[in-house]
Amino acid sequence: MTDPYSTLGVSKTANEREIKSAFRNLAKKYHPDQNTNNPKAKEKFAEINTAYEILGDKDKRGQYDRGEIDADGKPKGFAGGNPFGEGGPFGGGRAHQQRTSGGGFSAEDILSEIFGSGRGGGPSTSNPFGGHSARTQSQTASTGEDISVSIQVSLEDLGKKDKIRLEMPNGKTLSVALPAGVENGQVMRLRGQGEKGFRGAAGDALVTINIKKHPLFKRDGDTLRLDVPITLYEAVLGAKVKVPTLSGQVALGIPKGANGGQVLRIKERGIFKKDGKNGDILATLRIVLPDDGTSDLETMMQVWRDQRPYKVRGPGFD
Repeated sequence: MTDPYSTLGVSKTANEREIKSAFRNLAKKYHPDQNTNNPKAKEKFAEINTAYEILGDKDKRGQYDRGEIDADGKPKGFAGGNPFGEGGPFGGGRAHQQRTSGGGFSAEDILSEIFGSGRGGGPSTSNPFGGHSARTQSQTASTGEDISVSIQVSLEDLGKKDKIRLEMPNGKTLSVALPAGVENGQVMRLRGQGEKGFRGAAGDALVTINIKKHPLFKRDGDTLRLDVPITLYEAVLGAKVKVPTLSGQVALGIPKGANGGQVLRIKERGIFKKDGKNGDILATLRIVLPDDGTSDLETMMQVWRDQRPYKVRGPGFD
């Protein structure tokens, strides 16, 4: 029997996750149902299974590393087999228990996960420890594995009902609708878009939605916040100014005598909501003085200061 570490292709310092992953990959490759034209596949599969039953069990792995059992799981010094019987402390127990005694997952658990093999009926491969483990029920279909995908979307995508294009790892392009009110980092499940099952349904695609930062808008739930720069004369005299939204520009009315920091509402131009409507845009006015502070403006403000002073701060600022 080959060294189980070499059989699974892992190092002696491999952790449980690495050992389980190696077994899964090799089991898929050499499973007899997948290799009906390869007579050696069954032998290789049994060897892989035996290796995992040692390395996948913490106690048995320790016994092997200390030289107490050989690569077949038999105690050294007992060439005639396991003197303790099928349920003895050095292995030989049936492999199809829910978990191994050392805390790992049994080979059958993993194979059931991969191929959907049940616990009753159907053909089975021989377990070198005795009994039957890792059934290879060719009649049983299994659901394929889920896959993880990520997608970058813009606020413009969140402001409309249109579907977006999603490039899958296999090169397939899907047209999908984003959930209303979707949040950054939210995971969307696409049924049947995962890996193909073994004679059964495909798994799902788990799509993580990443929302790109917008240069103008800040999201606040279903509402968007926007700073709108205006001139001093627009604030004093009032005006109509063009402002952006997620679906094009609109004319925003600036009232006469508007103050910096004043918030105006643009209805139903925000994020698409679960009730089928869009949130609003809250536009905050920011008064901006000219870069080249002219002498005329300074003279005007001096007159206002001296002849038309007015208070804007309450007693708390005195």
